[in-house]
Amino acid sequence: MDRILEPEIMDGAAEAAAYAKADFSDSNKAFVDDVIARFGAQLAQAVDFGCGPGDIAVRLVQAHPGVHVTAVDGSHSMLALAGRAVQGAHLGGRIALVHGRLPGLDLPQRHFDLVLCKDMMHHLPDPQVLWSEVKRLGKPGAAVYVMDLARPDSRDEARAIVERVSGGEDPILKEDFLNSLCAAFTADEVRAELAIAGLALPVSQLTERHLCIRGRLPG
Repeated sequence: MDRILEPEIMDGAAEAAAYAKADFSDSNKAFVDDVIARFGAQLAQAVDFGCGPGDIAVRLVQAHPGVHVTAVDGSHSMLALAGRAVQGAHLGGRIALVHGRLPGLDLPQRHFDLVLCKDMMHHLPDPQVLWSEVKRLGKPGAAVYVMDLARPDSRDEARAIVERVSGGEDPILKEDFLNSLCAAFTADEVRAELAIAGLALPVSQLTERHLCIRGRLPG
């Protein structure tokens, strides 16, 4: 199945609310736990591309006392939800919310020692905008941890995954999930894009629907 692009920004209030209401706690906890296990030493400044409702940023800061997170999203609706999550956790001094889109974020170059991105890459028509920002904003030797969906072989297979994984969720969320699977990349496509970007980061297919890119920028 060829890639079928979806809207780059999830900016509708109904979409954002359905996404925030869904239970991603297990996935997000596992993501943060693995980030800390692999790259937790001497972390100070992290940037989270496509932070959504802010759960990853909140979990990371709660789990790691030394890290500050700049959480970026292009959706005002998502950032409003993230703002409520940050305030509710009393973490406004350690999490900065930034409205912006890749590339060209108004953030200091080579400033971050951890670059995160979970479930955003499939929204991008051109994934090179992600990798260019990773290189521009990450310090030499910075840790990179990107997790995203993996595109199935067919739309029927994608729909079967949706029903198996999210059969009882909000119909809006299920439709978004289906569209996201169809817009996702394969592991080989991601490897090819990383080669174009000049980044020697390993790509792993974790499950039938998840890819992971984790490693370090050149020192």
